[in-house]
Amino acid sequence: MFYSHKNITLESLNKRLENNLGSHLGMELIEIGDNYLVMKMPVDERTMQPYGLLNGGASMALAETVGSMAANLSLSPDKICVGLEINGNHIKGARNGFVFGKATPIHIGKQTHIWEIKITDDNEKLICIARLTVMIIDIPK
Repeated sequence: MFYSHKNITLESLNKRLENNLGSHLGMELIEIGDNYLVMKMPVDERTMQPYGLLNGGASMALAETVGSMAANLSLSPDKICVGLEINGNHIKGARNGFVFGKATPIHIGKQTHIWEIKITDDNEKLICIARLTVMIIDIPK
């Protein structure tokens, strides 16, 4: 499915995270498949709320980042996607280690995409499930 970016590597994708929210929260892409993308994020002082649990906002930032990157990989080089809506259900808390966001497509249309992002912990327990809707636009000139 990631047909428009045949020569893309995890290294080149991770460079896109430099000096933005992804790098500040310690996000790193770790796996790319034919129709999915996986990113990890640490559960540490950058991503926790005051009570020692993963902040729900950090989970949503992970979901939007990996979902948007996956959506962009499926587009022709003259297009980009922008977020329209994201929602998430927080299922279980995480106190340490890493969480992993796996983005898979639900709907790939000409004008919109819908992506499901499942966030799991080091033990593959479901932490959060999110749905991201993006709109496809021409690259701004």
